[in-house]
Amino acid sequence: MSSDTLPPLIAAHINYLLSHFPLPVKIENMWSGSRHCPGIIDRFTLIVPYCLEFVRWDIMYNAETPFSAPDIMFGAEDENFHPFSSKVDEGERDHNSLQNCLRDWNSKDPSRLTSLLLELRDRYVSYQRKRVEGVDDERLKFELCTMLSREGIEMHLSSGFEKPEEVKFAVPLVDIDINKMIPGCPWRHPQKIFLQVLYPVVRKYASTPVAPRLKLVSTSELKALLSIEDIKLPSWIDGMCMAEYLPHLEESLEKQVLEAVSLIDVRRGFIEALDSFFGRPLEADPVFCRTATVITASGVFTFLAHFLISSQFPKKQPSLVLRSSQHFNSHGAPIKSQLITDYPWSPRWEPLQMAERIFEFLADEALSFKRYCNEAQLQ
Repeated sequence: MSSDTLPPLIAAHINYLLSHFPLPVKIENMWSGSRHCPGIIDRFTLIVPYCLEFVRWDIMYNAETPFSAPDIMFGAEDENFHPFSSKVDEGERDHNSLQNCLRDWNSKDPSRLTSLLLELRDRYVSYQRKRVEGVDDERLKFELCTMLSREGIEMHLSSGFEKPEEVKFAVPLVDIDINKMIPGCPWRHPQKIFLQVLYPVVRKYASTPVAPRLKLVSTSELKALLSIEDIKLPSWIDGMCMAEYLPHLEESLEKQVLEAVSLIDVRRGFIEALDSFFGRPLEADPVFCRTATVITASGVFTFLAHFLISSQFPKKQPSLVLRSSQHFNSHGAPIKSQLITDYPWSPRWEPLQMAERIFEFLADEALSFKRYCNEAQLQ
């Protein structure tokens, strides 16, 4: 995106959107839609998270009338989504603010685009919910009734010629603010854990419904704290519904989140113990304590040891990568070792003993690594 082709008013709207939208939206591409001003970028595609996937909306300003509100084009799969003309059902949230966003548009206010898109996303959530509620499937209607009291659930009805019709639910879990549990947390957006639930649409009621497909999904940044892939879901019992399943899952998941937070201090204790044998680490992750780098030597041979510490530490030992400070490849990059995980380790050792055994291991490993560096440098 070059500043000389993007009008300042539009640039201000985009910058505000990227820094203030409560979900991590992205700009996919930008282009010009003007015949008279082809060098001025006034349109872009916005990637908006929804139901653990994304929707793409084209935001189209007009470079020739820059003070007007933009037009918005939705994806082809949402051809029946008409947010500006749909009627408001009795008892439904009033969407007059959507029209107000356009009627009172002020191009000099960078927050207006963000407000408009927030209103549109809320209406899109309602649109998809109505589609799911209209499906002629007794099982789905029952599940919807049991989950009505839960907040934040998103749902999506998908269908096509080459795939069966199914309904996807994104159910937010663990009603605690994970961000506030991490001192010095760098996350800008709230970290969430969801249960993805996929139900095939069955037009005829079955006495023993097929179990839904279940999967835990988290925001990507949460991997620094907790590996969702390693969490085992409770078994789904025949005849069970989501209202019965979710409380057991949430109780188990909350315990694991609290344990994952407590393990930060365990990893910090290990990194601090390295100081007793290697000296103060050159670098270390101060928030999640997942990485650390120390300098070590064998005679005149000096090298760095990088520690990659698993979220499952101390059950899982750190991986090591050695990097020479004296040997370089043909591209001028320091020569590195392969990932090292085979060294003395016990999760029951105290941090000082862990650090000591690694120090002793590297004293012996230094000769092998130096030989490897010499051979690699000759190639």
